[in-house]
Amino acid sequence: MDFTLTDEQRLLADSVNRLVADAYGDWEKRKTYSGNPRGYSPQTWQAMADLGLLALPLPADLGGFDGTPVETAIVAEAFGRGLVLEPFLPTVILGLGLLRRTNADPELLTEVASGTTTLAFAHQERQARHDLHDIATTAIRDGDAYVLNGAKGIVLHGDSADRLIVSARTSDARRDRHGISLFLLDPATPGVTRRGYPTQDGTRAAEVILDNARATTLLGEPDTALPLIELVTDEAIAALCAEAVGAMETLRDLTVDYLKQRQQFGGPLAGFQALQHRAADMLVATEQARSMVYYAAMMVAHPDAAARRTALSAAKALVGRLADGLGKDAIQLHGGIGVTDEYKAGHYFKRLTIIAGLFGDVDHHLRQVVAAGGLPDVA
Repeated sequence: MDFTLTDEQRLLADSVNRLVADAYGDWEKRKTYSGNPRGYSPQTWQAMADLGLLALPLPADLGGFDGTPVETAIVAEAFGRGLVLEPFLPTVILGLGLLRRTNADPELLTEVASGTTTLAFAHQERQARHDLHDIATTAIRDGDAYVLNGAKGIVLHGDSADRLIVSARTSDARRDRHGISLFLLDPATPGVTRRGYPTQDGTRAAEVILDNARATTLLGEPDTALPLIELVTDEAIAALCAEAVGAMETLRDLTVDYLKQRQQFGGPLAGFQALQHRAADMLVATEQARSMVYYAAMMVAHPDAAARRTALSAAKALVGRLADGLGKDAIQLHGGIGVTDEYKAGHYFKRLTIIAGLFGDVDHHLRQVVAAGGLPDVA
């Protein structure tokens, strides 16, 4: 597969990098954004919409760009370099990924693409760990609506989202693959309670409680949502791997610059061969992770769902392990300053730690690869 960027993709990369530099070039701006009640900058979110980023995956007849996983990776990597706080992952990758493949109102898709409506996917539950099919939340038909009861955790940007997409069980047992449905829900609906909180990396999430909440909008066919949930989750994993590479690259550069400037034992730390080797290892880790991003971008569109899921698990496991190792090396080479709130390095390490755990940690995804008998043959 040829991974040389086209002229249009290079233009996209340049545009996104400029946007991130303008919005996040001053480190103090990020602290201001995180203090906003929504946890990010509404102005930057609108700038993303004006640039067309929020419409990236939509078809052209809805004002989108028919973006592929490669374009998504380009955007995500730039966001990783800037530690962007805006809800691109929950709204565009997860939310639009679900809506555009179901019977969602085209007007809602347009609202999301224009930046006026944000989305959050309320799916994860406490007992499920990383198993996407383990859903205890129930949806019982009552006239022209469904009555939802249950609890969802770690709903990314769920406290500020204008609409929630909620998974619930409409039939079968808790861990069955069949019987899961998707519902579009207004957070102001009676019976919906949201408890928002900041996460370790400076973004926000929420716990969502559903107590006899009535949902009138069923997305897609009932009982058949799991394959779509798995597909959109794999797309999110591919985007997270790309974001991790952007963060790893920046953290590596921060570390190398620090070693060149920090004076110890009569000279810069960069003069010590052992530390030069550590910096070289960080470069190798970044490039290995980048190779897995290319692999993930190729496989996320694979028509065989089993092969796709195994490949994305392999990418997530390796990128997670490499990001963890690079982050720990960066903090150790920085010393105490690396974990201070005033300095960037610790924040990049925190984001990489969160990425490693989202949608399944290293151990979980390694188990998936082993259970599948290794990587798929895509020759």
